Parts: sequence; structure tokens; C-alpha cells
Amino acid sequence: MSKSFVAGAAAGALLALAGVCSAQPPGITPEMVATALPVEGAPLAVKGPYDVSSGAAFGSPGLVVFYPTKLDAFPRKDTMPVFVWGNGGCAINSTRYSGFLSTIASHGFLVLATAAQEGAARRQANADDLRAAVDWAGKENARDGSPLKGKIATDKVAVMGQSCGGFLSISLGADPRVDTIGIFNSGAQPANPKAPPSPFPTLDSLASLHGPVLLVNGHERDFMMATSKATYDAIDKLPAFYGSRHNAGHTATVDHPGGGEFANVASNWVMWQFKGDKKAAAMFVGDKCELCTNPNWDVASKRLKK
Repeated sequence: MSKSFVAGAAAGALLALAGVCSAQPPGITPEMVATALPVEGAPLAVKGPYDVSSGAAFGSPGLVVFYPTKLDAFPRKDTMPVFVWGNGGCAINSTRYSGFLSTIASHGFLVLATAAQEGAARRQANADDLRAAVDWAGKENARDGSPLKGKIATDKVAVMGQSCGGFLSISLGADPRVDTIGIFNSGAQPANPKAPPSPFPTLDSLASLHGPVLLVNGHERDFMMATSKATYDAIDKLPAFYGSRHNAGHTATVDHPGGGEFANVASNWVMWQFKGDKKAAAMFVGDKCELCTNPNWDVASKRLKK
């Protein structure tokens, strides 16, 4: 099935470092972008119950899809919500995040990200690329001959991203199909009416969001820490969770096996939001919530319900 599906079912940075200076605060260097949580002693990524296959999305060579290899559990025994990811640097190629994305998919999610196309002009991803991934999931769920037909929970959509990809998740959060967003090592920018129009979302744009928001970043080593916290503080009507991981820099656990600890945070968030998993919820809510009592994390939350 994997081969036919891949062929068509019968057929760190805020921007890439070449353009990063325009998106970063003054003085931010590539070395600062590349700071990561040391692998030694860090929690490992926790794989879910499903083996994962991946490949090009049918009819959309600009997308890569990660999905449970065996699909017989869906939809009667389990649901398969949609998880769309925006890469750091707004990179088109998602190879660097394949471990992270595979961990999410292993918990029973259809995961989509952008993919480089041979011969295509080099560019950065934008919100429309991620919107196309949401569109694809809806079409594939209805397409005759698709191994995913009728198996995708298209009414449960998460969009998340890291660094520049976090900007894209905020931008797409206004789409009525998107139920929750995750902003990793990123955040909205202060509005400045005297400045030229910005391609990045401002704090004013948060008013367009309509679902729970997850914000996760590094600590002092992450130059987006203050921006992330300011974004959390500016969310005044929606449920939100903010977490800052001590000793993690801007690249956090991107390069850890399976995406490391940050992959666990992302997967637990969507398992709670979309599958009602109480164990996953305990990472964020409750008197003894896992991250709240973890000395390696500084957290804040509001309007979250168990």
C-alpha cells in the first residue's frame, strides 16, 4: 500500500539563513538560530502505537504526507485528525523535521508538510502552501481509490510550525477549518503603524484566531522567548498554554531523534484536543500537570479545561 500511496494510490531559523536578517531582531546570528537543547540527558520522543509510512501526497508533489501504515483501525477504532506543519525558515523541504512529524503520525494522525519539487524555483513556504495541505486532506478523504477515503477526521485540524513556520500557523489560524494552532519558537510581532507593511503576523492578528493556542519555546538562549510570551499575554479570549524549556535554544529539539521532547508536547496537545486523551491532557492541565511541575519548564496557562 505504501508504494501505491506514495506514487498516488494507484498511480531553526525564521527564514532561510540567506534571508534571515530581515526577519530577526538586530544582532541575531546564525549561531544563535542554531542553538539547541543538548541531546544528552534530554527526554526521548515517545512513539505512538502505529508504524508510519511517508511519501509524496497524491496529486500534490509540493506536499509530503506521514500516516499510519496500517489503516484498518480508522475510523471505527480510532480517529485520524489532520496535523499540518510549517518548517523553520519557512523552508519548503521538510526532511529535517521528518523525525518530529513521524512521531506525531505514530499517534494516529495524518501529517502534512511542504516538499521540494525537482526543477521548481527555490522559494520559501507561505500560508497558502499550508492551506493547500488542509485542502488536500479534504479531497483525499473523498477521493475514490484513495486508501485514506473516509478515514480522515477532516473536522479536526491542527496547524503548527517552528520559527518562521510559527508565523504561518498564526496566519492560517483564522481559517475556519483550523481548530487549534501551535507556535514553536515564534510569535506575533508588535504592530507599528509607522512601519512598512509586514509579511509577518502582528499581535492584532491574534483577534482572528478561534481555537486553543499552544506556544512552546526555548529559554534565555532562544531569541524569540520574549516574543512568544508577549504573544501568549496578548491572547485575551482563547484557551492558551505557554511553555519555555530551560537550556533549549531556538532550534530546541528539532534535531533530536524523533523530534525529542518538543514532539512529545505537540503530540500530547493534539491527542488531548482531538482524541480526548486524559493522559495527554495531564501534561497541560490539573493540579499536578506534567509540565507545570517539571523543574525544566516555565509555564503559564489560561482558560484551559480538563
